[in-house]
Amino acid sequence: MNHYLSGGAGYTGRRNLGGPALSVLFFPAAVLYHELLLRLFDRDAPFFELALLRIVLFSAAAGLALSLILDLLPWRRAARIAGGAVLGLGAVLFCVERGCRAMFGLYYGVGFMGVMAGDVVGGFGSTVGRVVINLIPFILLSFVPLAAYILLRASVIPQQGKDSPVRIIMAAALVACQLTAFLLSTLGPVKNYYTYEFTPNTAVPHFGLTTALRLELEYAVAGTPAPPLGEFLDDPVPTAEPTAQPSEQPSQAPREYGFNTLDFDFEGLAEAEPGDTDQSQNIKSIHQYLASLTPSQQNEYTGMFEGKNLILITAEGFSTAAIDQELTPTLYKLSREGFVFHNFYQPDWTQSTVGGEFAVMTGVIPNWFGKRTAMSMSVERTMSQTLGWKFREEGYSVPAWHDHTHDYYGRDRTHPNMGYDYAGVGGGLELPNNVWPNSDLEMMQATVDGYISDYVENGQPFHAYYMTVSGHGYYSWNGNAMSRKHRAEVEAKYPDLSETSQAYLACNMELDQALEYLVDKLEQAGIAGDTLIVMTGDHYPYLMVMEDGTDYYNELRGFEDKEGDTSRYRNTLLMWSAAIEEPIDVDVPCTSVDIVPTLCNLFALPYDSRLYSGRDVFAGNYQPDQYSNCMPLAVFANNKGQGNSWITAAGTYEASTKAFTPNEGVEVDEDYVKRVHRLVAAKVNYAKLIIQEDYYAVLQAAEEPT
Repeated sequence: MNHYLSGGAGYTGRRNLGGPALSVLFFPAAVLYHELLLRLFDRDAPFFELALLRIVLFSAAAGLALSLILDLLPWRRAARIAGGAVLGLGAVLFCVERGCRAMFGLYYGVGFMGVMAGDVVGGFGSTVGRVVINLIPFILLSFVPLAAYILLRASVIPQQGKDSPVRIIMAAALVACQLTAFLLSTLGPVKNYYTYEFTPNTAVPHFGLTTALRLELEYAVAGTPAPPLGEFLDDPVPTAEPTAQPSEQPSQAPREYGFNTLDFDFEGLAEAEPGDTDQSQNIKSIHQYLASLTPSQQNEYTGMFEGKNLILITAEGFSTAAIDQELTPTLYKLSREGFVFHNFYQPDWTQSTVGGEFAVMTGVIPNWFGKRTAMSMSVERTMSQTLGWKFREEGYSVPAWHDHTHDYYGRDRTHPNMGYDYAGVGGGLELPNNVWPNSDLEMMQATVDGYISDYVENGQPFHAYYMTVSGHGYYSWNGNAMSRKHRAEVEAKYPDLSETSQAYLACNMELDQALEYLVDKLEQAGIAGDTLIVMTGDHYPYLMVMEDGTDYYNELRGFEDKEGDTSRYRNTLLMWSAAIEEPIDVDVPCTSVDIVPTLCNLFALPYDSRLYSGRDVFAGNYQPDQYSNCMPLAVFANNKGQGNSWITAAGTYEASTKAFTPNEGVEVDEDYVKRVHRLVAAKVNYAKLIIQEDYYAVLQAAEEPT
């Protein structure tokens, strides 16, 4: 009998290494070990907080479930093999997630990683290799449970299954742990991250990776829970009297301005929508939400560039830290002439480059749709409110380029769907050198002459769009060809800076030279005054923050903050034309989602300001110390599971501290913060619904604007 219970002579020694408790506790302990290891290596997640209790309970439940399933298998050898396979796969998943966190500062879902795996390895192979090397300690520690299991497998899954009373106790413990963790997750302040605002990046810090993976699968099958949309709707607010324009000098001659709207009857559309299905109810809710919004008012800058040309650039990893009077003189010039933005931010939208680019191109806050980003989702949606389509409808040429692989992030599908005639490397754009990263200067040299000559010779106005790549990390002499190209100049001026900071400045010299070439070509053609250049970054250069916590971004800027602080995402928005003779200061808080509606106003394009998450930064129908749903509002993504930070003309709310700091001399009423929180939730959730329900197509089908 003893021989039978131990699984034969080959298992006797191993059986003696553990007692009956080992077979019950091993898998719960293994799951918890992985979760604690991931949390311990995450420098941004406080270790001891209520989330730790939820993670312990969810881990215990998952481990007990796995143990019971394996115990119920009648084939013990197969059960042992399955147990090892689960532990091995789990270790790999935890390592991959740790790598995503190290490389992108984010936790990604398994579905998204599967979609992007080939592109990441193919496009950023050297970067991935460096991340893996830095992760060796984590990787080795991650496989400790598997090694222990191989040694103790006969004790963890003994030849004879557990008695019925033991199984009942395990099942009861599983239910108790799962139910308690579920209640802690859905009845408390993190309910939204467990339900309608679920993303792996916010779920992992609060519930653990195991639970995040379970929720990802559950919502992929059953759909993400619907948000409580009614709670986000504002009471109708009377249109506020205009304030002074964002420049420090008020308008010299007061004028009566209209509003940037189209002939959409949102209230009528809401009444006509039956709301008899979930989709119909969502569409009805969007109608109601848009009807409750106050449109942006037209202003002294409305139509300032009507009929002129636009060049819009999303610059990879660009930040204010790249601007240096000697090393990047064109950036320095353009940032101090034209419109000068003193309070502009490019938030971390938790989607790396593609999130920032989506915000710049659409004016809509980028959300996650299961494993898909807003940009990916947009391929299957009508994107009629983007600049590409609006300028195309005005008779403009609308070329777009990217100096990296043409189909990376699916740009060969997303950008044409936004109205552009798109080309990238390997798909319509040929560059003389195939290096990593490619040269922004070479991209300009290959593309600018065509649309400039077409305008000069044929009168064909243009809106050109660029997504650059020269500023991509890693920032090192070996990891970036553009950094190597300009190494000598940077080392000569800043010999005491770290290599990371030097390399970041160096690769952005290539971007500067691309802009210099562009401006020179416009001036030589005599059309610099007929053209507006607009540029900002896709995200701050987060790859300057090392795996060991060393923050070279702070070194380069000369002051300390951390990821999640609003100050980290303060950036520069270039908006320059030779037609602007004196700098125009813009002090209102704004972000990348404000770019599209602002440009629509400047170019007098027909648009409805209520259809965007952002607003025209020049609209003056608000009072700085009063709440309104058309006031300046910079929304920051909930990238740490702490909630959304935000900035208004009245002050700043930091989600990490849950504190609102009013601007000097500003007083707000007691409901101000609560009402702004509700507006932020509305902007985020309705931005998601607009893409999810293909709302622009609904408008086209329901009512053509006049």
